[in-house]
Amino acid sequence: MRLVIKNAQIIERDNELKRCDILIEDGFIKQIQSVIEPDNNDQVLDVEGHFVSPGLVDVHVHLREPGACHKETIATGSLAAAHGGFTSICAMPNLNPCPDNPAKLASIQEIIKKDAVVKVHQYACISENLKSDILVDFAGLKEQGAFAFTNDGVGVQTAGTMYLAMQAAADQNMALVAHTEDNSLLFGGVMHAGHKAQELGLPGILSITEASQIARDLLLAEATGVHYHVCHVSTKESVRVIRDAKKAGIHVTAEVTPHHLLLSEEDILSDDAMWKMNPPLRSEMDRQALIEGLLDGTLDMIATDHAPHAADEKAQGFLKAPFGIVGSETAFQLIYTHFVKQHIFTLEQVIQWMATKPASLFNLPVGQIKEGYPADLAVFDLDQSYTINKADFLSKSNNTPFDQWPVYGPTLYTLVDGQIVWQAKGGPHVH
Repeated sequence: MRLVIKNAQIIERDNELKRCDILIEDGFIKQIQSVIEPDNNDQVLDVEGHFVSPGLVDVHVHLREPGACHKETIATGSLAAAHGGFTSICAMPNLNPCPDNPAKLASIQEIIKKDAVVKVHQYACISENLKSDILVDFAGLKEQGAFAFTNDGVGVQTAGTMYLAMQAAADQNMALVAHTEDNSLLFGGVMHAGHKAQELGLPGILSITEASQIARDLLLAEATGVHYHVCHVSTKESVRVIRDAKKAGIHVTAEVTPHHLLLSEEDILSDDAMWKMNPPLRSEMDRQALIEGLLDGTLDMIATDHAPHAADEKAQGFLKAPFGIVGSETAFQLIYTHFVKQHIFTLEQVIQWMATKPASLFNLPVGQIKEGYPADLAVFDLDQSYTINKADFLSKSNNTPFDQWPVYGPTLYTLVDGQIVWQAKGGPHVH
């Protein structure tokens, strides 16, 4: 079956939008021309001049299945991703049971094959049960299709364990992805150790909890030659040490979340755990350092850290509630509204950070609108404004601080391998 997308606007070089038609055949982009005349048997989708992006790529989501299906499942989490314009997502292994051996990974992949509506790449653990110092079978997990290795949710506490894990990942030519947090520096903290924590009488999380472990890991990465990727960077010190490491030629990549780019501790007005995430919202100076880090290439991509939790869990306040917010369904719209429309980022840069670069740096054959590439596409109405309403989320959870925020750019369509996997009500139809 062939599909012709008519009247698309796609990004050309230098942030210029170009009007074109796109021919999709057998799941791949066959042709991009200014005008393509469909054959009688072709399906046609006229997107009426709306922006067509490569399907977004998110290297950091939590799907909660198996183990916490009351928060999210592979079915609901992948549908939420499609609603946000994501066509490839990479799922963290903090599950129960967690994928720390090939058989457990295989069983999760069976659910993905059955239930996912977008491409889901499953991470494997670094160590047994995520917290031990016993390393997993790196070769066996690679063979079973692991995306990369991480203990996301907890930092690897022992330098020796991290060194051996990096060696093992490098031997398999695989990335090692790190949640960086030195537990000995936590001191029971639940939000950033700044003036807001003092105001609210809550224990703080020091910036060096994150940055000190990144500094350790960067030297280990240099010694082992591994591709070392840093999750959800949040502090100016972390940006500084990653910048220095890149200058030294160390193979490091790093991500930043929409919430750390948009929010700081100043936005937390009360003991409301909708604002509790790990790493926490930092100072305004940290937030500005993250924006600068993206713009100068120190930080490589934007990833959501989509972390669904049940409403009763999040209602407990900072001291008891779990860390994390959902992000799949709001990420592009928030970044577009607050950075592109404000002329801080260009649309081209955002698509690089949210599609092209995560795909290329992790060797995924997606993230570009090019002939021969999979037809993974998202269509956004950049001129339409709407209000984020958590009641509209397709995720099982709606733990977000962005409820009722006005934004631009609702997703109209998401296509995976040329098949429409999500479409907005009232949009143009395929005929």
